[in-house]
Amino acid sequence: MDIKPVLLTGGTGFFGKALLRRRLSSANLSQYPVVVLSRNPDWFRTNYPSLASQPGLTFYKGDIQNRNSLPWNESFSHVLHAATDSTLGPSLSPLNRFQQILEGTTNILDLAVATGVRRFLLTSSGGIYGHQPSNLEAIPEDWRGSPPMDDPNTAYSQGKRAAEHLCALYREAHGLETVIARCFAFVGRDLPLNAHFAIGNFIQDALCAEHINVAGDGTPLRTYLDQSDLAHWLWTLMIEGLDGETYNVGSDRVISIAELAHLVRDLLAPSKQVLIVGTPQPAGSRNRYVPLIEKIRVNHDIKPLVTLEQAIFNTAKSHPHQYP
Repeated sequence: MDIKPVLLTGGTGFFGKALLRRRLSSANLSQYPVVVLSRNPDWFRTNYPSLASQPGLTFYKGDIQNRNSLPWNESFSHVLHAATDSTLGPSLSPLNRFQQILEGTTNILDLAVATGVRRFLLTSSGGIYGHQPSNLEAIPEDWRGSPPMDDPNTAYSQGKRAAEHLCALYREAHGLETVIARCFAFVGRDLPLNAHFAIGNFIQDALCAEHINVAGDGTPLRTYLDQSDLAHWLWTLMIEGLDGETYNVGSDRVISIAELAHLVRDLLAPSKQVLIVGTPQPAGSRNRYVPLIEKIRVNHDIKPLVTLEQAIFNTAKSHPHQYP
């Protein structure tokens, strides 16, 4: 039987590497041919040869924002759309960041319709909920909050909201099955340690700096799902997620930024000091970014498997020039 391939966008980024690694280790997933859309496949083949050379995997050189570079003459069964510059995104202007998400998603949805795709998984963001009230312990998928429309700094979240709405429109207009994965915070071997991710910065400090620096007051509450769990959840949602449904993707283990810094210190550099630079905010204004994950747990029997401690070790060990 001729099986149409899955189109994976963002296949060479943090999400993509995890997805390809999961496919390589899973007999069930390896049955799915995968085409990775990449702006620079040669770089990926050189730097990640074991992932790039796995059976049934091919690359197509193209850019989600350049319609003429996309594989319009191919045929796909599924699209897993994970292409967004979450690492380099903050260096873009808010307008460019919004346009990258909106234009890229529009192009890939058009490609999906043109190439006979049956199911489309969008990796969205928990940022679409906006500010989480301090009395809401975890955000459910039906929470109606949203980021302020007049704040340019919310361009990433606004772009993801628009991308989700596009999926709903294409589902209604073309009968395309769509599933939304609202992704929160993650850690894993491919996380850059020198970007804007607090947990990566703490690991970097634990390995290389004199002390572990917390730039804020340490009170925000976060959760971190390991990269391998992320990949398992996304593959499951692409194949089994209910049409038209949205799922939170993240951990339910809540930890403050200060507690996280101390945990990283205790695991990797017990002799180092944690310095909290920021001034504590007034009581009741504590920042939270915590998903409720009961929906995916109940509907698909999925839960976090890798502990935060092991995920921190995995991330540190992925930088052998720094990890002792």
